Amino acid sequence: MTDIPDPAQTLDLYIKAALGKKAMDLVVLDVRKLSSIADVFIICSGRSNRQVLAIGEHIQVDLKKHGIKPLSVEGKKEGHWVLLDYGHVIIHVFYEPVRSFYDLEGLWIDAERIETKSMRENIKTDITV
Repeated sequence: MTDIPDPAQTLDLYIKAALGKKAMDLVVLDVRKLSSIADVFIICSGRSNRQVLAIGEHIQVDLKKHGIKPLSVEGKKEGHWVLLDYGHVIIHVFYEPVRSFYDLEGLWIDAERIETKSMRENIKTDITV
């Protein structure tokens, strides 16, 4: 992949960037044993194409502050599926109906799911009234 250290060390940066614009239903899949494309897929959703675009843009801006730039970005015109390729981490930001249609979690069903501290903290924050 890239010269960046073990993705576990930086994974929370990617997750926090996505959650910074209220990305929904965030899932992290460890695909190292299944694919040479990347080590980790992060999949999340937005409630509208505008939110999908905002999440994608926020991820780019936030990670750039940490010196992390994408190798490529796709789908920023339509806002149905924004794909941010960071080499070892690929982030998929979907408009919810499009996510259901493509069902990447089903396609990568054999991938181990990863849960991080920032994901657990976000769940607690969302539930707190």
